Parts: sequence; C-alpha cells; structure tokens
Amino acid sequence: MSVKPAPHDPMSEVTAGDRSGSGERGRHRVLVLSTVSFTVMFAVWLMFGILGKPISKEFGLSEVQLSWIIAVAVLNGSLWRLPAGMVTDRLGGRRVMTVMLLATAVAAYLVSLADSYPMLLVLAFLVGFAGNSFSAGIAWNSAWQPRRRQGFALGVFGAGNVGASITKFIGPPLIAGTAGATYLGFVEGGWRLVPVVYAVLLLVLAAATWFLTPRQDRRPGQGIPLREQLKPLKQLRVWRFSLYYVAVFGAYVALAAWLPTYYMDNFGVSLQTAAYLTALFIFPASLLRPLGGSLSDRVGARRVMYWTFGVMLLSTGILMMPPGHLVVAHPDGTESTHLAYHLGVVPFTVLVVLLGCAMGIGKAAVYKHIPEYFPQKVGPVGGLVGMLGGLGGFFLPPLFAYTKAWTGLPSSTFLVLFLVTAACAIWMHLTVVHMLHHESPELATHIEKPSPAGRAVVSTGVAIREPEEARA
Repeated sequence: MSVKPAPHDPMSEVTAGDRSGSGERGRHRVLVLSTVSFTVMFAVWLMFGILGKPISKEFGLSEVQLSWIIAVAVLNGSLWRLPAGMVTDRLGGRRVMTVMLLATAVAAYLVSLADSYPMLLVLAFLVGFAGNSFSAGIAWNSAWQPRRRQGFALGVFGAGNVGASITKFIGPPLIAGTAGATYLGFVEGGWRLVPVVYAVLLLVLAAATWFLTPRQDRRPGQGIPLREQLKPLKQLRVWRFSLYYVAVFGAYVALAAWLPTYYMDNFGVSLQTAAYLTALFIFPASLLRPLGGSLSDRVGARRVMYWTFGVMLLSTGILMMPPGHLVVAHPDGTESTHLAYHLGVVPFTVLVVLLGCAMGIGKAAVYKHIPEYFPQKVGPVGGLVGMLGGLGGFFLPPLFAYTKAWTGLPSSTFLVLFLVTAACAIWMHLTVVHMLHHESPELATHIEKPSPAGRAVVSTGVAIREPEEARA
C-alpha cells in the first residue's frame, strides 16, 4: 500500500530555504525592504501636502488649484491598486516593487524642474504612481509570510502609512534652510530640493530591493485565470467594504495632505508648526493599524467597525461646527451674546488625533473582513478595496475646497467627512439588522430580552457565529 505524501508547504521551509536566501532570512528581507520602500513611497505620494504652500506662493495658485495637484497624485496612487496586486501575484514582488521604485524616482526628480501649473499637474499625477505600492507590498508579503504570522507582517507593512509624516518633518527645515541655494550646479534649493532627495532615496531602495531580496521569488497567482481572480468583485459586500475604506483610509490620505494648509489658514501657525501638528494626526492613524488587527481578531471586525464609526462621528460632528454665538434681541432694543463657540488649536488638535486613532484601528478592521470571506482571493479583493479607498482620497480634497468656497466655512471639511462616515455606519447597521432578521425572524417582534420561556428557541436561532455578516 502506497502512502501519499502530505502536500508541501513552501511557507514552512527554513533550513533548506536559508541556503538559497529564500527561507527565514528571505522572509525578513522581504518584510523589511518592502516596508521601508512603502514608507518612502508613501511620503513621496503625499509630499504635496507640505510642498503645496511654497508652490502656491511661487506660481500664484488658488486653493482650488492646489487641491487638484494633491488630488491627481492621490488619483494615480489609487487607480492601479487592483492590477498591481494581481501583477505582483503573477510576476513576483521583487520585480514589481523595483520597477515602482525606479519609476517614482524619475517622476520625483522631474517635479523639481516644473515651471508651470499644467506641468505640475502632470508630474503630480506621475508621482502619485507610488501609492500603488501598497497593493504590491500586501501581495508580496502575503506570498512570503507563513499564515501564523501574516496578520502581524501585514500590520507592520501597513504601518508604512506613517511615511506621510516624513515630509512633515524634513520638508519645512529643508525648504527654509536651502531657499535660494543651488547644489551641484543644477539642483535648486527650497521646495525643489525635497523631491530630489526623495529621488536619490528611491534609487538606493530600488538597488537594495533588487540585490538583497531572494532572487527566486514566490508567485502564487501563476496559472490562475484572470476571470477566476475577478469573480468575487461581483459581490455587493466587496463594494461595501470599499466604502468603509473610503472613510478610514481615503479620508486619512486627504486629511494628511489637507491639514497643513488648514492649520496655517485657520490658526495662523507657521509651515513647520502646521507640519508637526499634522504629524500628530498621522502617527496614530498609521501606527495603530496593528492594534486594530489584534482587536479585530479578539472581538470581531464588525464590533471594531461600530466603535470606529462612532468615534469618527463624534469627532467630526464637533469639528464641523463653525465658530459663532447666539445673539438675543431684547424688547428694549439691546442685544446680548450667548453660547459663544470657538475651537482653539489645542482642542482642535486633540479631536483630530482622536479621529486619527479611529481611522488607524478601522483600516485594519476593514481588511480583517477580506480573508474572512475571500480567503483564496485576497489579492484582487484587497486590491479593489484599496483602489476605491484611495480614490476617496482623490475626490475629497477638491470636495473640501469646493464646499469651503460654497459655504465660506473652513469647518465644512469635517462636514464632508461626517456625511461619508454616517453613510458607512448606516449601511453597515442596516446590513447587520437585515442579516439578524433573516437568521432569527422570531426576534423581530421583541423590543427587549425575550422571556425565559422562549429563550431556548431563540438561542438556537441566534447561534450564527460563523463569518460576520455571513449572509449579508
């Protein structure tokens, strides 16, 4: 009698794999280099949040024109997330990430040569390609990390969102300290030096990625028909998850780029101070992602999403209130002022940080849903969710600018975010209620805890623990 050998799991290779650089050391190199590369590319993707003010001053741009520079960068960093994840599965992350680093380096250097608003728009669009590195990195690490460590590894990689704060720290002093100078005879100082510095970093990382990561890459998508990979995208819940990601990631991207200008225009702070205050929002919105994944594992992603949307509604609900007061006209013709309201920079920042905490935890909770429902299709589903979430970051900055122009209220920025979050929360809750009514119709007439006599019947109907929203 012959015994069929157990299927070989390449994820379990350590000893033999280490000899070729494809085992434990290879996995570590993939995680470290992909995370560092993603962090820098994320910084490049959102660098116009800091460069925007000096660029506007040099070219005489309006707020709406600046918002479109930020928006087109976000657009191109979102459009290709679905194909980037799928191509990475087919060709390997080593090739895809190296090409992305090189392409972004060229585009970043060209930004330093821009001499007109149309040229800036085109180059901002090209630089935005860096944002698609998220899908490539997620697919690459998913292929290399063993399942028992995938959650942690993807959380570490996703925390590369903190790259949005890099320009906030190095940009203002670099711009102020090099303004008017010229380096190597052709590199101008000021804001034009920042993209050149990034271009050099990207070239170094491209070389490190190509030469230090395992040459024998893993390509789990080889041989899988494209139609089969895209099949889950027909399901409505995929698009619902995408809307959630617009609220927790798209809004994060938009605010990371928008807040420096908001601080300067509304609180009169310097560019450097505005950058540091924005970084206070970026850090929790990025670094709490692993915590969000851990909480989702323990208490369920749906419960985490309820708390996420609740905190976001509370913070944006306060932030959207315009400063003002009530004036009471008395019969004798006198007037008195009551209930004066104004948010200073400190309470404003506290609320923005609270908003960032909710977004950071919520980003992980959204992606926790994906392997729960689509364990064999994480690449295309995660790519679509990331793409549509990023597109939210494209639409929101111009929407912020237009709503401010229409209403005359800077706080209308947070009214937009409040409405987006409310739409997500309502859709999620209606889905959950529909699912509960479908699974446990006997609860439909109860307005409180059922009586003991009916508890046995109810308990059998409520035992729907397998995947959250399984039938929603």
